[in-house]
Amino acid sequence: MNHNLIVEGFHGPGGWAEGRRILGLTTRAIGMEWDAAACATATAAGHTVIRTDVAAYPTAPFKGRIVGKVDSPPCQAWSRAGKGLGLVDQPLVHQAVEDLSRGRDTRARLLTACKDERSLLAAEPMRWHHDLRPEWICLEEVPDVLPLWRQYAAILRGWGYSVWVGILNAADYGVPQTRRRAILIASRVRTVTAPTPTHTQHPGGDDLFGESLPGWVSMAEALGWGATDRPAPTVTAGGGKTGGAEPFPTQARNALASSRDRGDWVLRNGTQKNAAYRPLNQPAGTLFFGARCNDVSWVNGDDSVRITQAEAAVLQSFPVGHPWQGTKTKQFEQIGNAVPPLLAAHVMAVAIGFPAPSAAPAAFERAA
Repeated sequence: MNHNLIVEGFHGPGGWAEGRRILGLTTRAIGMEWDAAACATATAAGHTVIRTDVAAYPTAPFKGRIVGKVDSPPCQAWSRAGKGLGLVDQPLVHQAVEDLSRGRDTRARLLTACKDERSLLAAEPMRWHHDLRPEWICLEEVPDVLPLWRQYAAILRGWGYSVWVGILNAADYGVPQTRRRAILIASRVRTVTAPTPTHTQHPGGDDLFGESLPGWVSMAEALGWGATDRPAPTVTAGGGKTGGAEPFPTQARNALASSRDRGDWVLRNGTQKNAAYRPLNQPAGTLFFGARCNDVSWVNGDDSVRITQAEAAVLQSFPVGHPWQGTKTKQFEQIGNAVPPLLAAHVMAVAIGFPAPSAAPAAFERAA
């Protein structure tokens, strides 16, 4: 029997899985995911995924086999970018976590009182933690979920885990995006702390060891648009709606990239009045795609060009050529919902005692 298995709930297109690849972690992993397009993407990328409702899947088949548990529950119900109904449901989710930590499954009753049926999914990892007691645990969610992760931390510490919980900015770990996320790291076999940042917003100052961290990775650097000597990446396109990522840069986008090199273009994240605008020499703002943000575009005066899936994926630190599946809308949704692989690698490195990964932009390129 394999006693060295990583189980990932809410797998998505492969953010945590690509993080494991960055680390060179070869431990067998099984993911669970409900969305068909995300399952197709992950499978095409070489990851093992079961299409299932995580909340309905039994823990018994994994008893005595699991070493690590990873979860990024759906964030739409908790995020202020959505309807935020999960915020109203927080007391119910906290109750579900408390009950599950004591081996009492009250999910069906609590679900009837929830304003958003997705809210209780944030309590789902506790069922697995209680039943399986993995060696290490990683959780990721939007910042509003931090109080819930603190509840998890208190319970896990009571079970003998070393736990760190807090907010991390992906840009501090080489991701070309200032994405802030609530993170929990726990281990039964080692002391855990926050991952050590590899980049800083304000380069030039010395750290405790007399060395200066490099500045945040800009969009231009990550995409190869004038801020680096590396050639601009290329992607082979697939065919039809279920094909791979769009190629970039095409001949037309080459001209656009040349204009961007002069710093005239900015990335606009949405069309609402408070939309974030970021110049190319900075990381992107938090990328999300959905009903309230369905137009992330490069803008220069009156000119506007929508971001491609390939560009958005690189700004999430996915490798060039990640085989996105489904319609364009589904591909963007997967990209926006995923944990950035490079951030995931730094988080897991702490949990399993691995050296921190390289955060160079070259890490975004899949080896041929």
